[in-house]
This record gives sequence, structure tokens and C-alpha cells, in this order.
Amino acid sequence: MTVFSTRCCRRLELLGALLALWLVAAAAIATLFTAPAGAQGIEVKKPTVTIEDNAFVLDAQFDITLTPTLEEAVNKGVPIYFLLEFELIRPRWYWFNDRVVSLQQHYRLSYNALTRQYRLGVGHLYQNFSTLSEALEVMSRVRKRQEIQGGLGKDTTYTAALRFRLDTSQLPKPFQLNALGSSQWQVSSDWFRWTVTP
Repeated sequence: MTVFSTRCCRRLELLGALLALWLVAAAAIATLFTAPAGAQGIEVKKPTVTIEDNAFVLDAQFDITLTPTLEEAVNKGVPIYFLLEFELIRPRWYWFNDRVVSLQQHYRLSYNALTRQYRLGVGHLYQNFSTLSEALEVMSRVRKRQEIQGGLGKDTTYTAALRFRLDTSQLPKPFQLNALGSSQWQVSSDWFRWTVTP
């Protein structure tokens, strides 16, 4: 009787040790494949809006880190598109908020294997770079001036909202399907909001 219980206890101890070892290994593997927070994506850095006569000037900087999947796609010649979105809103207590400014700016990032250069397009302007990091650095700095019809009220406080994201709707169709369920294709900043007083 004691021989049976000793064997049973030893088997239970062995199973417990194997289970603990398996849990430690699973946790180690999970940390290897999980990127640290903020390691990839887009982060908004200290945006400002200044008012000049009947125009505003948006100054913003972004910290842009591509996922390995996006970097590989660009290096294989797949163009990727980004979208800058900016809004200037006048809050109203008696009705819906008034969107005074709504701005969108498209960016196209691609790689040419023949010239071995990265190409960044903003609107109709293009610039070539020898490295991906140089192209991302230029794309991460935004300075935009735009006229405002009717100007802005002097005693009014406005809410500015800014976001920069990968525009997956501009990707080639096979990549759009991949982007639906993969976090590797979801690169975006959160909406960054702050108050502006002219």
C-alpha cells in the first residue's frame, strides 16, 4: 500500500514540476513575441497651433516606428500610405460643435529597388532618401498653414484634434485583406486633443 502511494505522489510531483516548467517556457515565449509598449506605432509629440491673421499654422512632430511586416512590405516595393487628420472645433453648448477646420494630408512611402532609394510623396511633391529612417524622419515633422474663412473669434476657446495613421484603404487589395485581422498593419496614433485660444 505504501509503495503505491509513494509512486503516485512522485508522479504527481513530477507532473506538477513539468506543468510549472511548461508555464515558465510559455511565458518566456510570449514575451519574446510580444513587442514592448510603444515599440511600434505612432505617437504625437507636442503639437501647436498658432493663429496668424485669417490663417492657422499647425506644427507637429510624430514618433513613427514601423512594424516588421510594414518595413518588409516597403522594402519589397509595396507602397504604403499614411493619413494626417487635423480638426479645429468650436464647442457650442446649444447645438452640435462647429468644425471650423478639417484638414487631411496624404503621404506615400515607397522603395525603388533599381535606384535603391526610398521615395516620400506629400501631395504632388516627392523627395528621395537613401535610408528608410531618413524618410520617416521627414514624414514625422509637419508644418502646415491654411487660410480660415471668416477667421477665428478672439474670445473663443477651440479644441484642436490631431491623428496620424496608416491608411490601409490605399493598400493593394491582397494586403487590405491581410490588414483586416493583423495588428502588424494597424499603425496609428490616438487622437491627440488640446485647447487653442487665438
